[in-house]
Amino acid sequence: MNTDKLSVRLAAVAKYVPNGARLADIGSDHAYLPCYLAKNEGLPFAIAGEVAAGPFQSAKRNVLAEGLNDIISVRMGDGLEVIHEGEVDCITIAGMGGALIASILENGKEKLSSVKRLVLQPNISAISIRKWFIDNSWELIGEEILEEDGKIYEILIGEKGDPYKPYSPNQDLGLLVGPFLVQKHDETFKKKWTAEMKNWERIYEALEKAAQSPETLEKRQELIDKIKLVKGALTDEDS
Repeated sequence: MNTDKLSVRLAAVAKYVPNGARLADIGSDHAYLPCYLAKNEGLPFAIAGEVAAGPFQSAKRNVLAEGLNDIISVRMGDGLEVIHEGEVDCITIAGMGGALIASILENGKEKLSSVKRLVLQPNISAISIRKWFIDNSWELIGEEILEEDGKIYEILIGEKGDPYKPYSPNQDLGLLVGPFLVQKHDETFKKKWTAEMKNWERIYEALEKAAQSPETLEKRQELIDKIKLVKGALTDEDS
């Protein structure tokens, strides 16, 4: 992967960045995404934000090598600290856990007033982002699921709007597996949730053998509920 050819995962993120957007890529690492968009899609302005010194220096080197210093500003800081209010209208955050992405958005909420689109790629716990969207009046407008190098990734696209709109008729299922993804129900979706369900079943069997406590019983019920939701979704679509 480089600034000319992105990974499958980052290429999927890139296609949801609107033409002409002013972008902040948080956790930009090598700044591959903003460099690619500036070179190939005419991105007019981007911030590459990074909290760690090593990736920050790597991003600076890549931007300098590509001659993109006038377009891409590489900044070191925690989450949305690298953005000034009103500076960008699209934010991408890729390659982190969903809970961490949600906390970055929560901690920097005051920076989102001018932002029209969020393109988020959690490695795990996409449900944390869907719940944050609902709590903060962002509407999930699209999703994608893909596999690369044996790992399955989800991409969530949010814009300001009606946060409950995508979730009819089953909000619990939509939050867990994705309201757009469950409708599409492709092979990658089935692979991910079949594996997740088997893992939950193994955990449930282990909890059955463990000493019983209120916490154990609560965890068992949570697993039963999730298994029932996913099994129903997979069975409904396959029947």
